[in-house]
Amino acid sequence: MRVVRAIRRVARQVEEVAAIFDGRIRSNRVEKRTDFSRCPRPVLLLHGFFTSRRTFDVLERRLRRDGYGVFTLDLGGLGRTLNTRGIDDLADLVRAKIERIYARNPTLGPLTIVGHSKGGLIAAYYVKKLGGWRRTRAVVTLGTPHHGTPLAFLGLPVGFFARSLWQLFPGSPFLRRLHDGAWPGHVRLASVWSKRDDAAPYPSGVIETHGLPHLSNVEVDSTHHGFLSRKRIYDVILREIRAAETDAPVRRGVLTAMRGGRSRTAPAAAPAGARAAAGTDAA
Repeated sequence: MRVVRAIRRVARQVEEVAAIFDGRIRSNRVEKRTDFSRCPRPVLLLHGFFTSRRTFDVLERRLRRDGYGVFTLDLGGLGRTLNTRGIDDLADLVRAKIERIYARNPTLGPLTIVGHSKGGLIAAYYVKKLGGWRRTRAVVTLGTPHHGTPLAFLGLPVGFFARSLWQLFPGSPFLRRLHDGAWPGHVRLASVWSKRDDAAPYPSGVIETHGLPHLSNVEVDSTHHGFLSRKRIYDVILREIRAAETDAPVRRGVLTAMRGGRSRTAPAAAPAGARAAAGTDAA
């Protein structure tokens, strides 16, 4: 059954690609609704592989209703609408865009990032390897294959223009690099996962917590795409965001000028809280 569902999902993705070249999908533009000059609680949504930021329409509407300033980023890719680029490159793109936003809006509050699927890995790399811990209060990942996914092997024929597929292989050099070192101790990380998730099959979505209070796994009952629309899962997301607002203080600072997401250069020294969590293999 898993193979059948995987084939159906690939078929839907192929249909979406065909629609792009057919002209049926004309724009990935999203109306800007967040005033960053008056935004104490910003939330960045990062979408997954072979999707666009429009997949967050329901989640964005709910978060706005609950008082959050929500924004998404165009992660580009095939047809400039689908997220196919390398995870580290995209994390570097996220870093640059976030820094521009904070430079223009110095009163902007600490950042919370919600990443679906591959978007969760982009968030993790940005926070852990590119100094994003200076800006970020919490990361919530939804159906993210923290330890890779066997489904990446199904995408081998398109791996030449979608480098992230190679990075999503279980045990890939990218994932080993991401797992190396401690997760920043003052940034809350919650992985929301499901045993019914075929894109991030159990236990890929489960992170190592080592009993640390700022790291957690939350099991839910959902398909991979259900993370974005089910009301019960939204309640979990909201609970994690609010817990971070209460428990996770943020240390703000100027990010160092780090270039090139593929670089293996060591990140700037983490704050004392992160060093105290040494040995944690979280993301």
